[in-house]
Amino acid sequence: MRFWDASAIIPLLVAEPTRDRLITLLDEDSEVLAWWGTPVEIASALARREREGLLSADEVGATLVAAHELAESWHEIVPSDAVRRTAERLLRLHTLRAADSLQLAAALVAADHDPVTLPMVCLDGRLTQAAQREGFTVIGA
Repeated sequence: MRFWDASAIIPLLVAEPTRDRLITLLDEDSEVLAWWGTPVEIASALARREREGLLSADEVGATLVAAHELAESWHEIVPSDAVRRTAERLLRLHTLRAADSLQLAAALVAADHDPVTLPMVCLDGRLTQAAQREGFTVIGA
């Protein structure tokens, strides 16, 4: 099982250069662990692509359906006081945005604060750096 950040899930849904590598990773281990807010981050990324003219409204709609189907299959770290407190601590230690601190906090809670036990799949540079500093092995594409 691996913890998947939204940055690594999005290429599973839309054509990006890293897609093939991430599909291979998913084929190797199909048990996905993700943060509860990941579907919102995916919707945000798709909406941004639509505003930029990279995806049509129909493509976004179809991709959101696929994203919800994928979310049905993953194990989810739900909001909790432990995740919130950990995210607050991470914001003081690392240069993270709020959503990324919640992603990393969810991964830490999932790993029972022992990050060497849970690989993380992430394509976001800032989050990767923070996760590695916390002790995670980060798999990029």
